[in-house]
Amino acid sequence: MKPESLEHTTFVIERELPGSPRHAFRFWSDRALKEVWNACHPEWTILEDTFDFRVGAGEAKRWLTPDGQELTYRSYFLDIVPEQRIIYAYEMTFADRRMSASLATVEFSPLGRQTLMKFTEQAVFLGDEGAKSQRVAGTEDGFNRLATAIAEASDAALS
Repeated sequence: MKPESLEHTTFVIERELPGSPRHAFRFWSDRALKEVWNACHPEWTILEDTFDFRVGAGEAKRWLTPDGQELTYRSYFLDIVPEQRIIYAYEMTFADRRMSASLATVEFSPLGRQTLMKFTEQAVFLGDEGAKSQRVAGTEDGFNRLATAIAEASDAALS
């Protein structure tokens, strides 16, 4: 039997977000606000969805794809400093096979009237060629949705 391939990687994504670090942090810590930018597959059926934003707790999502496969995401919050950082570990599985395990750090820094969000992920991908590029692209897309959601919330508050 051929050993499963492993690909280790680290990637960093930065975004300038409207408003203060406090405002940006809320879009990670508040379940309803996170759902605004983090929901990305409306055609998938949600089988499980839990969110407990505390150190030692975590988040769990389980979906059924249109072709009948299950995808799971489970995270564990390791460190939370309000308005400054979030450190969490997470794993993803597809069709009962672990795809990846990661350590992620999200940092929030003031940048004038905006916030610089720096996301660093250290990941290991198990046996799936191309998984790294898919993860980076998917994370980039999610953060584009985050920037839009924060901008729309900021615009609405000014109206």
